[in-house]
Amino acid sequence: MIGAMRSIILDTETTGLDPANGHRIVEIGGIEVVNRGITGRDFHSYLNPDRDSDPGALDVHGLTTEFLADKPRFPDVIDEFLAFIDGAELIIHNAPFDVRFLNAELDRIGRPPVTTFCNGVTDSLAHAKTLYPGKRNSLDALCERYGISNAHRTLHGALLDSRLLAEVWLAMTRGQDSLLIDHFEVPDGTVANGQGSRTEAFDLPVIAPSPAELEAHQQYLAALDKAVKGECLWRKYG
Repeated sequence: MIGAMRSIILDTETTGLDPANGHRIVEIGGIEVVNRGITGRDFHSYLNPDRDSDPGALDVHGLTTEFLADKPRFPDVIDEFLAFIDGAELIIHNAPFDVRFLNAELDRIGRPPVTTFCNGVTDSLAHAKTLYPGKRNSLDALCERYGISNAHRTLHGALLDSRLLAEVWLAMTRGQDSLLIDHFEVPDGTVANGQGSRTEAFDLPVIAPSPAELEAHQQYLAALDKAVKGECLWRKYG
């Protein structure tokens, strides 16, 4: 799509807190968002880290050594993963943590850093902190703030967390939306951007009001007339 804005909402789970101490990624999940719409495309893989998870990490994600024993290793999925994120902006909650682990895994197999393959990284946690300084800005807290149900989230999971973060991110940046302002492709292949947008190119439905709705509208305008002690502007210029 011409002018499409493509993002990948990404999350990882790990065996511990620091790749410098030999900790590894055990799960990667990503959700594709194009022009601020969740497309339904995703990437998901559990990974065999060839080591145990620290007890604290295991309490978070619940992915045991036994469960991960028959899963692919990072080199087995890297080409598919890099193809999925190719050219997209990565949006990650607490991005430095995940990027550090991704870069450590890539370095192990002689690949360059993840930013070589994507179109930059945005930290949704840092963005939330600018909107709500001094508030709790964990994924759970943001779900609660924006009315997004996370009742099914008893343990962290990379794909589940990515789906929740996608909804949170779209809600958190909703102010950037406006009708027919963002770039998009119209049926003739040209791109509209709100400046002289060609709405006639779209099959927009026209829904006429019913007689009862028209009567209710007139009653509402009559009430406005009474409230302003004269003719309301709606009727004057209608």
